[in-house]
Amino acid sequence: MTIKKLELYHWEAIKYIYEAGINTGNATLETTIPDWETWNKNHLMHCRLVCELDERVAGWVALTSVSDRRVYGGVSEVSIYIHPDFKGLGIGYFLIRNLITESEANGIWTLHAAILEENNASIRLHEKSGFRKIGVREKIGQLNGVWRNIVLFEKRSKVVGV
Repeated sequence: MTIKKLELYHWEAIKYIYEAGINTGNATLETTIPDWETWNKNHLMHCRLVCELDERVAGWVALTSVSDRRVYGGVSEVSIYIHPDFKGLGIGYFLIRNLITESEANGIWTLHAAILEENNASIRLHEKSGFRKIGVREKIGQLNGVWRNIVLFEKRSKVVGV
């Protein structure tokens, strides 16, 4: 497994993996994939990583800001998606561990994750990676006309902002 900086040339693989996540019905409330320009604008320029295995993108992780307010400049939300062919191989854990290191190097003191409550694999991954459950947002959004709950997790850095 190799971790690389996510670049524009990865976009087709990123889109495919993101679409596969959307199709599960448990990865996101989003129903469409944005174009590169929108995706690029919405994610921080740092902390964009892909994991390659057998010369294929096996998964990706990126951060978004939780707020435009300067006081929350070190707080970001995690998006992580694994290619269906590579699930269960530890790719997610490998990506998150690298993301934590990269985020701390970029001054991030708190990582947030908002996970659909049915996404047991993602919940286990975040717990294994040191995130703690901080609550549940009930009926926060609809997917295909069904209200869904989101489980909130956070990981506070032990080296940044202490």
